[in-house]
Amino acid sequence: MTGATDGDGDAAEEVRRPSVAAVARDRRVWLILAVVAGLLVCCCSAVVGTLIALSSGLLAA
Repeated sequence: MTGATDGDGDAAEEVRRPSVAAVARDRRVWLILAVVAGLLVCCCSAVVGTLIALSSGLLAA
């Protein structure tokens, strides 16, 4: 490190950021991605269904 010290003059501990591989192994990340993907699919399918219904005249604009 650069020789940084804390208030007592002791060397400060180096804080390591987790690597991308370590984050990808975390199940919470995959759960969040799955929820976001599910919401995206639901919203897109609702929009497509509405557009098809409008174009076929099932819904009055």
